[in-house]
Amino acid sequence: MNESHERKNGAILSYFSIILNTFIQLLYLPFLVNKLGDSEYGIYSIVASIMGYLAIMDFGFGDAIVMYTAKYKAQGKFEEEKKLHGMFLVIFSVIGIFTFVFGIIISLNANYIFQSSMTSNEINVMRKLLLILAFNLGITFPFNVYSSIINAYERFTFRKIISIFNSILQPLIMIPLLFLGYKAVALTVVITLLNLFILLSNWYYCRTKLKIKIKYYGFDFKIFRKIISYSFYIFLNMIVDKINWSTDQFVLGMFSGTTAVTLYSIASRVNEMFIKLSSAISGVLFPKISKMVASNVSDKRLSEEFIKTGRLQFIIIFLMGSGLVLFGKEFFVLWVGQEYVNAYYIALILILPLSVPLIQNLGISILQAKNLHKFRSLLYLAVAVLNIILSVPLTKMYGGIGAAIGTAISLIIGNIVIINIYYYRKAKLNIDLFWRNIFSMIIPIVPLILFTVILMNVIELSGLLKLLIFGCLYTIGYCFIMYFFSMNTYEKSIINKLLIKFKLKKV
Repeated sequence: MNESHERKNGAILSYFSIILNTFIQLLYLPFLVNKLGDSEYGIYSIVASIMGYLAIMDFGFGDAIVMYTAKYKAQGKFEEEKKLHGMFLVIFSVIGIFTFVFGIIISLNANYIFQSSMTSNEINVMRKLLLILAFNLGITFPFNVYSSIINAYERFTFRKIISIFNSILQPLIMIPLLFLGYKAVALTVVITLLNLFILLSNWYYCRTKLKIKIKYYGFDFKIFRKIISYSFYIFLNMIVDKINWSTDQFVLGMFSGTTAVTLYSIASRVNEMFIKLSSAISGVLFPKISKMVASNVSDKRLSEEFIKTGRLQFIIIFLMGSGLVLFGKEFFVLWVGQEYVNAYYIALILILPLSVPLIQNLGISILQAKNLHKFRSLLYLAVAVLNIILSVPLTKMYGGIGAAIGTAISLIIGNIVIINIYYYRKAKLNIDLFWRNIFSMIIPIVPLILFTVILMNVIELSGLLKLLIFGCLYTIGYCFIMYFFSMNTYEKSIINKLLIKFKLKKV
């Protein structure tokens, strides 16, 4: 199968995977939380957060392997490619050993870290989970070379099918075990075994289909220095992501206990779904945008594309965000139960400020093209540190909601205010026109939001019936108003093409 077909199949399977994972999470997560209980689910969330920090020991090398493998493959430099793979197999093996040892150290010292907020039984469970996941991560690093090679060779179909298979198999195995009374340790073992299956599948695919057998041919310090330079800012972004989306759970575990972690973790799952669904839209547009940016087009043309993409992103994100505000509380009660309703407020605090950088994510490509991305990486690192400084005292005072407020304040300062100033002054993007476009799209929707709020208070409905009726009415009204009062000719043409394709509108 040629590369263009692989890209097409990979894109289709990516969308399918996002939808499938969202559907599985909606059904599986409440069951998992109920069977594990607040204590064990909270412990698992904390351990997963800790392992997330150790996972960034990848240092961004995975992306570097993909880039250099693809480069050498295109240039026919097969010897250089072999040396690269052998060198990084050794590097990742060393990193794997380090992370495993570090995981053992954290496990042995869990009592000192969490003694003020956890019982001795909870700490014992945490130690077991840390050891299992440390082993999981330790064996994952060496095999990362094979997954990067598969990506570089653009064999997306294989990777996506394996990922989908894993998403389906995990709940199918765990549900019977949970009914039999197994808890977090069993969940962690299942995750580790499925991960081992994926790693071995990648290794087998490289050897049999791509005919790649990795051997060590020596250490090339020249190419390693280049890779370090390339990977450094990717690594910084990985650190920022982990601090922003994992630190709060760790801090909550230290000061508020496992129940607070469970609430925050549920909200974070919704936050992840929100990011994935919205990012899928930008993924369709990025190939075209990347070519334009690489061609050094004018600042005015870049601003036009920035605004065009932002408007398209906004249509989806504002529907999701406003829907969360209007119906989110009812959804959370139905999804995970009344006792977890605070997770709704945490999700709301996290997602609303995140919406702005999501509609502006084309700016990342523009900054990279203009070699201005270093500032963004350093800025977001500073913001992540601010997040920690704010979240610790706020967590002590207000628990999970306090932790979310700390993250939200950090996002507003760095990812909205400062980065928009930078876009305007350094990247020369027309931010004023961008926001005028966005606000012009919001205004027609405001009456619908007010009408929906009034209607929900006048008509006595509750539970699933309320969510379905009002949710459907709001979505239909939103689409109608957007199409006739907010969308421009270009956006309407996209909708018209889709309607014609699915034979819902005549040519």
